[in-house]
Amino acid sequence: MTPQAGDILHVTREASVQFQRPMMFRVIRVHDWPTYDGWVWLDGYQLNAAGDAVERRSIFVQRAGLRLVPDGVTRPRNVAAVQRPAGHNSRPTLHGRPAVAAAH
Repeated sequence: MTPQAGDILHVTREASVQFQRPMMFRVIRVHDWPTYDGWVWLDGYQLNAAGDAVERRSIFVQRAGLRLVPDGVTRPRNVAAVQRPAGHNSRPTLHGRPAVAAAH
């Protein structure tokens, strides 16, 4: 497979022996650097189980060993709406403090 920016990949030993522990990886750049046939340098973010970026990385992998993760797998599909207590101030906040309207 040829990855593209925005793809989320499952990277395992099939991609390179350095990945003893599989990881999820969001591609931000595919380099066109000359390298061995079938290999590619990727820049991106290692993702945790929730799909959040935890570390920026550059990885050197075999294209044939990469697996595209289907949409929605790294994030919960059904997230319940947050219930706010009655009378809760719903105005935007800044760093935990109520936002102040600009004086006119």
